[in-house]
Amino acid sequence: MSIRKDYSIDVLRLLENLKNEIGSKKNLGKLVFGLDKDACCFQIDQIRASMPREMKDAASLTRETERIMTDAEEEVKVMLTSAETQADQIVREAEEKASLILQQAELKQVQMVSEDEVLRIAKAQAEELRKSAEKDAREMRRGADHYAADVLENLENVVGKVLSSVERGKREIQSQIQPATAVVEVDRERVNV
Repeated sequence: MSIRKDYSIDVLRLLENLKNEIGSKKNLGKLVFGLDKDACCFQIDQIRASMPREMKDAASLTRETERIMTDAEEEVKVMLTSAETQADQIVREAEEKASLILQQAELKQVQMVSEDEVLRIAKAQAEELRKSAEKDAREMRRGADHYAADVLENLENVVGKVLSSVERGKREIQSQIQPATAVVEVDRERVNV
């Protein structure tokens, strides 16, 4: 996902960088393009002040969009970490339960070794318990996987809503900028005539 580059922000940043460069101590007392640095700084402030409000609004909206995206990415990381931790805990508990059931089955089997018939029954029960434990472990793992998938799907919905909101904001700013650009182009055509 990429954010379209906003050149108005670059213009504002370039003006600020130029003003800082002119005003830096290393340029103290030097002339810039035949002007002293105070006059240049004043000119730069004049250019910034005369820029259209939409350009400043676009810069502000872009900064806000970047902040929202950063916050959303951080939230995604936290939610994903939480889901993974919970899934691991569920799997660990399932494995412990399966191990306990297997130990109980083995203990029961050892106790019933004395008679053939009893031994056969014990083996059957132990096998049944083992299969049951393996089945329980698979179901718990499947449940953990479903839970993680649900969390990721919810996260995808949240990020989609944020992206939709950002796109809607960009369209609104763009629709405000286009009429202003058309008026400037008409004025330029009149000047050229």
